[in-house]
This record gives sequence, C-alpha cells and structure tokens, in this order.
Amino acid sequence: MDEHRVGLKPILRRVWTRKGTHPIALGWHRFESLQVSAFVQPETGENHGWLHDKVNVPTFEFVLQAFADAVGAGAKHRVVVVLDGAGWHTSKKLVVPDGIHLHHLPPYSPELQPAERLWSLSDEPLVNKYFKALDDIRDVLNRRCADLKTRQAEVQGRTLFHGWPILGYATIYYDPV
Repeated sequence: MDEHRVGLKPILRRVWTRKGTHPIALGWHRFESLQVSAFVQPETGENHGWLHDKVNVPTFEFVLQAFADAVGAGAKHRVVVVLDGAGWHTSKKLVVPDGIHLHHLPPYSPELQPAERLWSLSDEPLVNKYFKALDDIRDVLNRRCADLKTRQAEVQGRTLFHGWPILGYATIYYDPV
C-alpha cells in the first residue's frame, strides 16, 4: 500500500520532436493536488485504488476500511498490508479494521515497496497534459484506477520483482490455517 500525490503541476516526460525543434508543453505550475492510495497484491496483480483530497489519520482509516471491505478481510480472512512509516500509518490514534495487519517497511526503503511501482502506470494518462482544474484530473484518475483493476497482468509485471519473494511476503492475502 502506498500513496501518491497528483496535481495541477504538470507531469512531464521526454517526447520525440523533429531535429532542431523543441517540444511545447503547456503548463501552469499550481500546487493544488489529489492523493491516490493504492493497494496491490504483487503475485496476482490484483489492485485497489482510491482518490482523496488529503492524507491524514482519518482519511487513512477510511481507505483501510474500504480496502478491508473490498477484499473481505475479517476474522476468517486476514490481510497483511505492507507500507512505509508515514505518520498517518504509524499513529497511535489509527484504528485498524478487523482482519487487517500492518507491516511497516524499514525507513528509506522505497525499493522494497511494490506499490511504488504503480505510480508510473497511474500517471500515464496525465503525462504531458494540461488540466485546468482538479476535477478534470479526478475524472481521468477515476477512469485510470478502474482500468488498472482490469489490467492485472501488466500490474503484476510491474510490481512482482525479484526481491519480493525473498522478503518473505510472497502471499499478502491469506487465510489462517
């Protein structure tokens, strides 16, 4: 699980142009943004994403509960969620839903986080584009999250990397024995 900020500040990537010309990219650097929270099961590519306006403990509790409901977490179906040590992930005020167990990665180790590799996929429809308002971005990202749920093989190819099984987290969704 991880969060990613996307906003009105353009996401620029390299593009091909004719020799001797420069690419034109519209942009107006504004700092309004949305947050994307995503959960991924690297072995299957199953993924879930939510958009929200900010990240804090109440928002994270809402997203965790929505995720628990989506995967059917509970007494008979326990889910381990691997995440970083952001303040809202480690707060003593955080109420974790039944069946969800949080496992925090060591500090400064984004390379161990499979969900970090989702952001280039979620950003694709936003790259080198100009948006006038956050609602325009929200519409595009809602469609993109729905689209990524159907592209599990591509998500798996991006998030199931060589270090994942070695870490001992080979199965995130599991039923207790």
